[in-house]
Amino acid sequence: MEFVRAATDMFWSTRIWLPPNITWEDIRPGVRPDVNHADYRHLIYPIPLAAVILMLRSVVERFWIAPIGKAIGIKSSGPKSPKPNKTLEAAYNVNSRLNHKTTVRLTKQLDMTERQIEYWWRRRRAQDKPTTLVKFCETSWRCIYYTYSFIFGCIVMWDKPWLWDIKQCWYGYPHQSVTNDIWWYYMISMAFYWSLTASQFYDVKRKDFWQMFAHHMITILLMALSWVCNLHRVGSLVLLVHDCADIFLESAKLTKYAQYQKVCDTIFAIFTVVWIVTRLILYPRVIYSSSVEAPQILPMFPAYYIFNTLLILLLVLHICWTYLIVQIAVKAIKSGQMEGDVRSSSSDEISDSSENSRTTALTNGGTPKKQPALATTATSKNGTTARVSASPKK
Repeated sequence: MEFVRAATDMFWSTRIWLPPNITWEDIRPGVRPDVNHADYRHLIYPIPLAAVILMLRSVVERFWIAPIGKAIGIKSSGPKSPKPNKTLEAAYNVNSRLNHKTTVRLTKQLDMTERQIEYWWRRRRAQDKPTTLVKFCETSWRCIYYTYSFIFGCIVMWDKPWLWDIKQCWYGYPHQSVTNDIWWYYMISMAFYWSLTASQFYDVKRKDFWQMFAHHMITILLMALSWVCNLHRVGSLVLLVHDCADIFLESAKLTKYAQYQKVCDTIFAIFTVVWIVTRLILYPRVIYSSSVEAPQILPMFPAYYIFNTLLILLLVLHICWTYLIVQIAVKAIKSGQMEGDVRSSSSDEISDSSENSRTTALTNGGTPKKQPALATTATSKNGTTARVSASPKK
């Protein structure tokens, strides 16, 4: 126990996390009557709040979003299941990915050709893919949250001096009061990321599952540490800047699922503009303040360099993602439309139309023709991958 206590004291050393001559006792809640410091014990609240969010999501998706999706024609059923085959089913349960060695072994056990086994396997894998309605519900929920979060953030931040003058994030630090609205803004945002972390295990499985899991955990960690160190002002600015563009990204997905192609194209164009304005203009302004203005106002300490380095790395990611987004927009303009699921759940995901073409080709003993397509991906703030393929018009 002494070792654990010594390691904890070393990790939470005031020389690392706080400005010079400031101790944890100095920013303890209640130590000053004129300042309401952030309370680290409140970081437990987002966890039960995340459970409430998950329950609310379940109710909203079941009784509101799903009926709307069905009403506008979103498919709620997947492709037809393959003919029952105990041997193939047992092999599939062992490993859902088919390789040549397994195919050869199964052809020796069954009176089937390699092509028939591959066809059965594709149909069986298609059964594990989520329906369009499921993806529509998940995307709708995220769109609802980001819309709420951005509107609530604007309401909360509108009368805050650091929204209009970022240098106010540093004046008086670390003795800066946490107001009730900022408290709720932070707690609900953290709760949402906790809910995303938990729901990943039963939502549509993405090929970037572990990357997204790591992203959510790092986001929660950064928010928690900024709360402990009373850096909630700059943290609230970063949250507000990052919520706006995601509304349009999720909306573009929704219209794509609903097959409103022109609307999807328009929303994606708006998303591109909003992304560039918020991530490459407004966010760098925050970086400039934290990198140039803050050192002129505050004495520097190690935690400052940790947080600022992470903020700069996030900006580098924004630049990379912007390049991919612009690629999508340019290819879409050249081809006349954006086509394909805006976020692929896996690299070998198949659509109903492509599966039907395979069925026809296999029936006729031929190979389905492929249309040339241009595909790329873009990633939003929370790691959401936007995949859009630009195919030539027929």
